[in-house]
Amino acid sequence: MTLLAMRGIDKAFLGVPVLSSVDLTVEPGEVHALVGENGAGKSTLMKILAGVHTADAGTIELGGRAVSFTHPLQAQQAGVASVFQEFNLLPELTVAENVHLGREPRRRGMIDRRAMAERTAAVLADLGVDDLPPQAKVGSLSVAHQQITEIAKALSQGADLICMDEPTAALADAEVELLYGLIGRLRERGVAVLYVSHRLKEIFDLCDRITVLKDGRLVDSVATADITPDDLVAKMVGRRIEAQFPERLPGTEPGEVRLKVAGGGNAWIDGIDLEVRAGEIVGLAGLQGSGRTEIAEAVFGIAPFTRGSLEVDGKPMRITKPRKAIAAGIALVTEDRKAQGLALWQSVRANARMVLDANARVHSRRRLARVSELLAGLDLVARGEDQEVRFLSGGNQQKVVVAKWLAAEPGVIVLDEPTRGIDVGAKHKLYTVIRELAAEGLAVLLIASELIEVIGLADRIVVLHDGRIAGELPAGATEQQVMAYATGRGPE
Repeated sequence: MTLLAMRGIDKAFLGVPVLSSVDLTVEPGEVHALVGENGAGKSTLMKILAGVHTADAGTIELGGRAVSFTHPLQAQQAGVASVFQEFNLLPELTVAENVHLGREPRRRGMIDRRAMAERTAAVLADLGVDDLPPQAKVGSLSVAHQQITEIAKALSQGADLICMDEPTAALADAEVELLYGLIGRLRERGVAVLYVSHRLKEIFDLCDRITVLKDGRLVDSVATADITPDDLVAKMVGRRIEAQFPERLPGTEPGEVRLKVAGGGNAWIDGIDLEVRAGEIVGLAGLQGSGRTEIAEAVFGIAPFTRGSLEVDGKPMRITKPRKAIAAGIALVTEDRKAQGLALWQSVRANARMVLDANARVHSRRRLARVSELLAGLDLVARGEDQEVRFLSGGNQQKVVVAKWLAAEPGVIVLDEPTRGIDVGAKHKLYTVIRELAAEGLAVLLIASELIEVIGLADRIVVLHDGRIAGELPAGATEQQVMAYATGRGPE
């Protein structure tokens, strides 16, 4: 019997249709991907299933029984659990207390903490997790262990279907492997997983079937084995993207060294020798915690180098704060755009002018006049420049961040996870922009956890391990070669 059947689902906000006649079915024990560009309606459909929103039209059946949820508690009681990007956990409570919140076992009218810990340990053991103490405070846990706590909570509630929204967005590579194993065990138990992700590799690794939404409508529902990644992208964006990574533009050749670090080090990294030339894209690869972001922060003066030397366009520099980096022509697109890159409650215009307005050395009328041109060139989709950034999709927010830095006309741009959490169409646009920046003579330092991005774009790949450079590889290197250096094994 089909576990979930959503049929003819409609939803509009303030008269604007978000979902139109959408169907979705999920079988017991199935890992089912829900994909589409940002704004396709994925999150709204999941929130209707979770009881956060109510559908305007359509029906929902669970296990053949008609249901209608007006509150998340009703969905939980019916066997539907959701693990969103922002976890619903109380950091000051223990794992066991979070797992049983509102359902604490009692003995003689008092909370039975021993029973609560034992039940939590049993659920974790069932998931194959042996390194998460039930007594640990959730606030002290890694993101991966917080996610495991959410999954354990769902299982303890008797969930038959777990909805996961971008579950690997903040996970390190090793933690992603852990999640793969957890999902495999859920499948073996007959628990279905509705999986939302922009990462095609995960979808093809994990999922049995894929449902594609575009502009709030159902495009297709297909077995994963019956579709290729290229065909899936074409369904998601409404057109075929012939090459995932654009070719180097004609006439783009590395020129003079624009950024040079010799023997750079601080408390987190050491012995960093690095050069990036005009017109060159240098990729920084390595496992989480290897020192990639630490190099970006040192170059930009957030956590400055305390050893070694740094030169920009052949001039020795001592970059001790971001303001000095900006004056030297260095830009940094941070990995967390919402916390570090944007003022979410301000307008597109205010955000795009932020670097110019805050730094007298790069402020000029000419540069201010180019802001609208830069936003248009990035194909920004917004109501207008007066729209608050918080209402834009992730991909369009990232375009505003990039425009903010390009307005200052830097010579060196550091891109830390520039495509994290954005859809395939927006990714392809940013890949094209990165190529164009190199063609215009910028030195580009690219950091990405997805090796395919580094391999697909970089002219050279510098691999880090344990805070040091482990090796360097040319364009066209394989994932195996990169990982050999990243794990400390050496060249293959």
